[in-house]
Amino acid sequence: MGAADIRELAGAMGVRPTKQRGQNFVIDANTVRRIVRTADIHADDVVLEVGPGLGSLTLALLQSADRVVAVEVDDTLAAGLPATVEARLPHRAGHFTLVHADAMDVTRLPGPQPTALVANLPYNVAVPVLLNMLAAFPTLRRGLVMVQAEVADRLAAAPGSRVYGVPSVKAAWYCEVKRAGAIGRNVFWPAPNVDSGLVSLVRRDPPRTRASREEVFAVVDAAFAQRRKTLRSALARWAGSAAAAEEALTGAGVSPRARGEQLTVEEFAAIAEQRTEHEENAA
Repeated sequence: MGAADIRELAGAMGVRPTKQRGQNFVIDANTVRRIVRTADIHADDVVLEVGPGLGSLTLALLQSADRVVAVEVDDTLAAGLPATVEARLPHRAGHFTLVHADAMDVTRLPGPQPTALVANLPYNVAVPVLLNMLAAFPTLRRGLVMVQAEVADRLAAAPGSRVYGVPSVKAAWYCEVKRAGAIGRNVFWPAPNVDSGLVSLVRRDPPRTRASREEVFAVVDAAFAQRRKTLRSALARWAGSAAAAEEALTGAGVSPRARGEQLTVEEFAAIAEQRTEHEENAA
């Protein structure tokens, strides 16, 4: 659907985009086609789409994938989307499923489990929604998300980068993450005050460690809560003391004078494992 189609459909449904939910609808058909192409959607894919809005991207995905499962929190949009699919793509309506829910709360989906994630994520919840989807659905092999350019940079940042932080490390636990292009403001209605970017995700095995994901993420959170401090100081509360933090760091082969922004996800996992082993030995 193009700009005129989107506005006409919104008018018929009485929809006005709200800042509260970060609603910026894609109104450029070329951008929609670009997203589907970049996402590398195959005919056997079950696509999980978060925030389908008025359905422009949904319709394009349905023409490339086997199935599309769309998660939408807005009452009006959720109510109207099945009718839009039925009216504009009737021969594919049976391959579409709507889940009316907040994506932050979704941990189960009906039918075949998703293999690909495609989403235009609201700026204020982009990272937590993405991490929830990756954690909840290990069947996701790859993904392409459209987020605020600053968020895209953070997700794809490598150790040592100025913007490397918690989102970078946690996303890297699940996937190889890369920037996949920029998106201009004029392809949205209403046009946002920030630029957007595409982020490509390809599932990989998590680091090999005896520590759980939750234990590793606790180290990450602690390290970046005081990112200007050395890890010996930043991890003191997490470990119980600065001396215990130093012991865990040294055992993991990480300098106690290093800072969180220098570490890979594998190094964070190694630190968490040291603490896990220490607690087991003390028990």
